[in-house]
Parts: sequence; structure tokens; C-alpha cells
Amino acid sequence: MEYFIYLALGSIAGLVSGLFGVGGGTVIVPILLLSFAAQDISSSVATHLAIATSLACIAVSSVSSIFTHYQKGAIDLGLIKFFVPGIIVGTLLGTSFFIAIEGMLLQFLLGAFLTIIGLQMVIYRSVTGAATLPYKGWLATLGVAVGGMSALFGVGGGMFTTPLLTYFGVQIHRAIGVAAVGGFFIALTASVINGSRDLGSSAMPDMVIGYIFIPAWIGIIITSMPFARLGAKLAHRANEQQLKQVFGGFLFLLGIWFVWRNAGSYLILAAN
Repeated sequence: MEYFIYLALGSIAGLVSGLFGVGGGTVIVPILLLSFAAQDISSSVATHLAIATSLACIAVSSVSSIFTHYQKGAIDLGLIKFFVPGIIVGTLLGTSFFIAIEGMLLQFLLGAFLTIIGLQMVIYRSVTGAATLPYKGWLATLGVAVGGMSALFGVGGGMFTTPLLTYFGVQIHRAIGVAAVGGFFIALTASVINGSRDLGSSAMPDMVIGYIFIPAWIGIIITSMPFARLGAKLAHRANEQQLKQVFGGFLFLLGIWFVWRNAGSYLILAAN
């Protein structure tokens, strides 16, 4: 039964990846957590498994999304060449802290950030071209922050990159294209590191490579790539402001769910 869940999850994650440029991790991580709980996978490793597996899926599914955005002329190489090197450095830093952070805290922090970013995108009205991008060195620095947070939370970075670039006046379809490229490099870098970890833990399920759960990875990537292409095509037909508001509303609701799900348990844990 879980294999059908992985196939369905891949189609949803791929559609979200192509439509919003978020890499699908915002869908993959929470549903994998629910699936792992139903399979009685230990909570001590479940969050890290979900995050690492999500990033491994994004490394594959983002290729289809990038190709479609490239065909639509939405891949801005001028931004990418300064942004991506910082993203890679940030991902290396983020994965170095990945093991040390407790899974419940990761989920709580992710929920808080999603809530803030989603609300900002719903209520903020940017004027395309009215603001100027920061100095190119600052773009690389911002890329470090994006890569680090994305590696910790198991997302492709689009939830950070897209609102960041649109805040500086970048047209949203170009911002989503840059986010898709950044997501690929985040996911690839993190997957190499997470997949090479020698864990030796009795709590780990069978069929894992490092922290990557292979059955979920295979099921998700089978359906995520064609749906990522479909999502990318739909993104270029949508109204820009409506697309931004839908994207923001999605992040806001997901963030509220994460905070609500983890706040009580985390506060009790911190008090003890």
C-alpha cells in the first residue's frame, strides 16, 4: 500500500515543483513523515529519513522542471552564476549540522518560517522592476543562507529563493526558474553527503543508503518528473499575481500545520 502512496506523492510533489518552483519538498517531507509513522519507523530517525529522501527526489525531479522553464526562457543565467555557488556552500554547511539537530525542532522551525514567508507573499505587492537586486556578492551570500536552510528542512529552496527574488523586483516566472536550478544543486549536494553517511543504527529500516529510503525515492521519482513538467507549463499560463498569492497561501497553511503539530511536544521536551 505504501508504494501507491509514494507514486501519488510523486505526482503531487512534481506538480508543486513545476508550478511554484519549490522543489516539492514541502509536500514530500510531511507526507513521508505520516507514511513512516504508519510503518512504525522509529521517530528517532524518521524526520531525517524524510528530509534526506525528499532531497534525493528533488535532485531527479527538478531536471524536468528546469528543462521546461528553459524552453520558456525563464532561466536567468546572469542571476544563477552568482546565486548557485553560494547555494552549494550553504548546502555543505547545512548538511554538516543535519545530524545534530533534533527532528521535532527542525519541523517546528520550518513551520514558523513557512508561515512568515507565506503571509508576506499573500499581502505584499511588488512592482516588477521597481526594486534593484543587491550587489552580486550579496547574492552569493544570500545563496549561502538559502542552501543552508534548505538542506536542513529537506526542501528545494524555492520557498526562500522565489519570495527573495520577487521582493527585489524579479518577475515571478524568472524567479521560479532560478529557484528550480538552485533546488537542483541543493538537492544534489545534500544527497551525495546524506547518502554517504555510515549510520549503523538498529532503528533504521531496510533498503536505505545513508539516510535515503530507497523504496520511497523510487516511487516518488517515477511520477514526479512528468508532473513537474506539467506544473512548469501551467505556471507560464497563470496570472502572475494570482500565482504568487496561491503560492503564499499554500506556504502559510502548511506552516501553520507544522507549528501546530510540533509546538506542544517541543515545548514539553524543552522544559524537561
